[in-house]
Amino acid sequence: MIELWHCIDARSFRALWALEELGLEYRLKVMPFPPRFREPDYLSVNPLGTIPFLIDGETRMSESAAIVQYLATRGGSTELAVALDDPDYGAWLNWLHLGEATLTFPQTLVLRYRVLEPDRAPQVADDYARWFLSRLKAVDRALVQGPWLCAGRFTAADISVGYALLLARQLKLDGAFPPAVAEYWDRLRSRPGFLRAKAAQSLDVVDAPPFPA
Repeated sequence: MIELWHCIDARSFRALWALEELGLEYRLKVMPFPPRFREPDYLSVNPLGTIPFLIDGETRMSESAAIVQYLATRGGSTELAVALDDPDYGAWLNWLHLGEATLTFPQTLVLRYRVLEPDRAPQVADDYARWFLSRLKAVDRALVQGPWLCAGRFTAADISVGYALLLARQLKLDGAFPPAVAEYWDRLRSRPGFLRAKAAQSLDVVDAPPFPA
């Protein structure tokens, strides 16, 4: 069975959301954030102490966008994937990794210097918040073509970018979403798979506070 180590609403939410969208069986292990300090036994599973961490048989993975891609193509193409011969395959891959590398990355600095260490480098937090919002222009332009980012349907790319929007809401950046992005975020968070993932991470969780927001 697939095992996923997770902190509530952290990057590992991408993997949890994908698991729920695909209806795969999994075992979820919810930990307090940051697990490398608050769950020291976890280091025996993932020496880096980062999340997510996924085990599927002999497969070990720690990168959230890569895990979503793996799940979408595990054992063959799924409804979350775009086929190799589809004209939108390249766009699918690009959005899948843009969600983490371009959109989530600047928010990690906002998180650090606005939430975790608010007195250390406030200018850095402000600069990277503007950087994130500027990068959202690409999402806004893509949504002119339809309700989803590529292939005319919901895919793993929307999960990857959707998590960046979830993190933006936690960081109180969502008030600056362009109208099309705000509507897109509403579509994403209304999906049954998203709602199941939100519920799954909260079941029987007593001592695992959410990712800081």
